[in-house]
Formats: sequence, structure tokens, C-alpha cells
Amino acid sequence: MAKDRASSSDYTGPLRRLLLAVLILVLGGTFLIWRIDSPRVERFRAQITDRFVPNLDWAMAPVTGTINLFRDFQSYQRLTEQNQELRSELRQMQAWKEAALQLEQENARLLDLNQVRLDPRLTVITGVVLADSGSPFRQSVLLNVGARDGLVDGWATMDGIGLVGRISGVAKNTSRVILLTDASSRIPATIQPSGQRALVAGDNSPAPPIDFLENPDLVRPGDRVISSGDGGVFPAGLLIGQVAADPGGRLRVRLAADYERLEFLRVLRHHGSEKVSDSAQVITPESLGTDPESDPATSEQP
Repeated sequence: MAKDRASSSDYTGPLRRLLLAVLILVLGGTFLIWRIDSPRVERFRAQITDRFVPNLDWAMAPVTGTINLFRDFQSYQRLTEQNQELRSELRQMQAWKEAALQLEQENARLLDLNQVRLDPRLTVITGVVLADSGSPFRQSVLLNVGARDGLVDGWATMDGIGLVGRISGVAKNTSRVILLTDASSRIPATIQPSGQRALVAGDNSPAPPIDFLENPDLVRPGDRVISSGDGGVFPAGLLIGQVAADPGGRLRVRLAADYERLEFLRVLRHHGSEKVSDSAQVITPESLGTDPESDPATSEQP
């Protein structure tokens, strides 16, 4: 038995060395074949690739499966993170919902209190925008409320957020609103928080410039612009917009009202200390086919 083991060990060592040498030669030959730059060798490499590579799909299956498994794990990890973010946002939304319900209840109580109107100047009337002027030289819109609703020239109009313009021309059933962007519009304004007085002058552009500013150094882009109430025509404190600077450095007003979606306008019934007597007569009774003597638009409003 010992002799058989010794003889087998004598054959195993040289056989291993022979197989190792053959493997080294094969790998070296393969390396040389793949490094030789020759058209004939290139065709030989292409034939070997076409012969053996398509049949090695079974050998690549574990590698492909492992890569797909790793990608699926990354996708699952991303989905887990997104679910955690959505849960956090859902908790925040629930908190905001509770706050919104409380504010809604408080708003309902305040609306009930507002049923008592202490100052008739704060009342409003809402009208529907029928059409605009369609002229690049005159910025105005037409409302479906007029003298029958008690409208007076000079009253301010808002879209619910910011000041839009003023009534200029009243007929029996309609009225014309001159927008703040119109070249004939001049609105006394106050810039907060500096308290600077200025004049918002329309120039037929979406952002009217600020003129007659007392101290421009105290005004910064982003400051609020509100009506000052000077002249007694407009009520004070109406939001006009925010200060912005154009590329030339001139201060302008980025209007708070959405002029691209003017569907409903609120007319503020404000009987100020000064009455507008020079009506623009944009809408005349004759143009609407009514009698000027019997039309309430030509009579003096209280």
C-alpha cells in the first residue's frame, strides 16, 4: 500500500506541472492572438467569437441575475426612501389640514361679525368683465355694472388681491375701467416700509414706473406699494404691487393684480372727500342709444 501511494505521488507532481505549463501556454497564446494586429488574425478572432460566445449565455446568466438583483435592490431602497418622505409630508398635510379647519371656523366667525357694516365706504359691488379695449394705446376693460348700480366715476376697482384701476365713464348698464397700466392713469402711492410717497404712472406697459419719488435710496426692490389716499379719491391702504427694477435701473411696480385673468372686478364704493367731475366720457349715453336727459349716468350721484 505504501508503495502504491509513493508511485501515485510520483506521477501526480509532474502531471500538475504539465497541466500548469499547458494552461500558461494556452493563455499566453490567447493573449498574443488577441494582441496581434493582422487582417487574417482578425478574421480568426471573429470566427472564434461567433463560435463560442453565443453558447456562453448559460455562463453569463448568474452574472446577469446578480446585476439585476442589485439594481432591484437599489430601486427598492429608493422606493423606501420616497415612501418615508411621503409619510412625512402626509403628517405635515394633516397638521396643515387641522390648522386650515381652525382658520376656516375663525373666518366664518369673522364673516358673521362683518355683517355689521360700520362704514358704508367699505362696501363693494362685483361686476363681470365683458371685454377689453383691444387697443395698444388705451388699457381699459368694460364691466356689466353701471349707473343703475350706483357707480360713480373715480371709484377704485380690484380683482380680489390688488388694485386694477378706476371707473372712468359710466353708462346705465355698463362702465369703463381705466387700468393702472394706461398712460392716463396716475395713482398716489406709499411705499412700505420706508413710507416714501410717490406716483404710479401708467405707460401702457405691464409694469408702470414710479415717478416723483422723494428719496429713491430708501426704496428697495420687493417693497410693498399701496395707495396713499392723497387727493381723497381712492381709499388708502389698497395693495398695488411690489417695487421692481428694470434693466435700465428705473423703479417700477410689479402689479399684484393678475391682468391676464380679469374675469370679475370688485368696485369699491368710496365717497371720498373729493368728487371727480371731469368724466372721461368713455361710454356715453348717445353711443348706447339712450336719452341723455333720462339716463342716470348723466345725473349727479349722491
